Amino acid sequence: MNKYKHLLLWSSLGVLALLVASAVQENFLKEWRRAQAAMRAGGAPIEVRLRQVVNPQLRTTDRCVSCHVGMAPGEHSLSGGPLAKPHPDVYHDPADFGCTVCHGGQGRATDKDDAHGDVHFWPHPMIPRQFADAGCGACHTHLRVPNIGKLQLGARLVERNDCLACHRIDGRGGTLRPGGAGGMEGPDLSRVGMAGYDRDWFAAHLAQHQQATDGPWKDSFGPIAEADRLLIDEYLASRSGAPDLVEAKALFHSLGCRGCHKVGGVGGNDGPDLTLVGDKDPGRLDFTHVPGEPTLANWFAEHFRAPAKVVPGSQMPALALTEDQITKLTRYMLSLRRSEFPESLWPQDRIRAQRFDEREFAADGATLYGTFCAACHGQSGEGLRYPGMTPFPAIANADFLAVASDEFLAQTIREGRPGRRMPAWSAVEGGLRPEEIDAIVGHLRRLAGDVTAEPPRHASPRWIEADPEAGRRLYGRFCAGCHGAGGEGVNAPALNNPALLAAASDDYLVETIGRGRQGTDMLSFRQGSPVRPALAEEDIQSIVAFIRQWSPSPKTQPVAPSDEEPTP
Repeated sequence: MNKYKHLLLWSSLGVLALLVASAVQENFLKEWRRAQAAMRAGGAPIEVRLRQVVNPQLRTTDRCVSCHVGMAPGEHSLSGGPLAKPHPDVYHDPADFGCTVCHGGQGRATDKDDAHGDVHFWPHPMIPRQFADAGCGACHTHLRVPNIGKLQLGARLVERNDCLACHRIDGRGGTLRPGGAGGMEGPDLSRVGMAGYDRDWFAAHLAQHQQATDGPWKDSFGPIAEADRLLIDEYLASRSGAPDLVEAKALFHSLGCRGCHKVGGVGGNDGPDLTLVGDKDPGRLDFTHVPGEPTLANWFAEHFRAPAKVVPGSQMPALALTEDQITKLTRYMLSLRRSEFPESLWPQDRIRAQRFDEREFAADGATLYGTFCAACHGQSGEGLRYPGMTPFPAIANADFLAVASDEFLAQTIREGRPGRRMPAWSAVEGGLRPEEIDAIVGHLRRLAGDVTAEPPRHASPRWIEADPEAGRRLYGRFCAGCHGAGGEGVNAPALNNPALLAAASDDYLVETIGRGRQGTDMLSFRQGSPVRPALAEEDIQSIVAFIRQWSPSPKTQPVAPSDEEPTP
């Protein structure tokens, strides 16, 4: 009987001790309590209590401000370390929207690890501090962002034309200079891309300059070339108060990523849809080959360094990116997320993108080419070769553009190359619009030094009446090694392709074989070399006649070339 009494006594004391310890932990030792106890407002201690931001419309309750008290509504001018600091200036008031809608994490938690989402079960951990501005992507969709070269050139033109004498952009400029000369306080342009601005600003500024006799209007402003004004306009349109994120998106628009991936419904189908990739649950990813902490940011960074190592079997080539580019792309990937809340609260840019199909990328040919084409064809159209893949052709090659008409280029972009990596951009969902295809064609011409296509030599696109049997022997000797025995493409473009054969005229094929492609393995066949003789025009026409046998028809099958050698 005494044993049971002792058991009851000591178990009761143990439970009591646990309850006391829990009460002490909850009421005295919580991190947020200790943080608040160290804070002062005007020298006096602040009230230690649970603080939170509740937004019924967003269906959020965030208690992050129990530690970060300086960011809580009505808590200003506090001292007591970093947690007492106010939120950096942003477009909207964080006290209205809370924390997790932008930063992720677990808003209702009051322990640091739980609140930051650094626990295995929580699918939406906080965005790392280094990439905090990526949270803007949860609500905003930056529009008309140019490629990174144009963005950086626009920024340099703003400085070169002394715009910062009067205007402030991301904390720079807009201050009076020594002696009070050459400056004045003009509107802050940091978020002018969201707020909007007068598109006729240059005419108004120029009129002020012409009327002024001295001061900043006379000294710090003058005529600007039209091409430079357009670049400045593109730069201003991209200003949204998140300059690093916009620059990251501009880099994405320079590397051809949409050629394989969709974002917001626009892009190719070869790779995964990236629209919500920033919302991936790290707990569902394989970190076997990812060094460091098992975070989404680390996974993205290592994937950019070595895609096939992180995702075995990945078709994404290693792009030889710099560490700075990897950091920028990681930032952009983390921004591809969405907070679901009533449409009445959507910002204007998101409405324009999702309801009015306004493009997230600029409409100029250089940005469109960088967004959709550069990953395969190179930044300057020089063509690329990745290990294990058929080389991608040099589409800004002067010899190619001399024989390819604008319609041939546009039709190639519209209809693609069935069976190859080149999609039909007018047919694919989320593809290119007609005016965008025309802009890319114009950009290709400029890349090659404004090379224009030579006029066709024959009125009919199909005029050759040569011997295809002789062409088969010649093809087997001179062409099959690169283009494949059946025209399937080995180390060169596939010639047995219905879209190519439908778009290419006989003039195009004859001139391609005859003149070759300078700077590539395709040399001129009108000129001999130590390893092969020159071909006569009738020989070239015979090869074209043989290739034409691959033109699509219900009964046509690819004809393999003979091993017989033609008489030299």
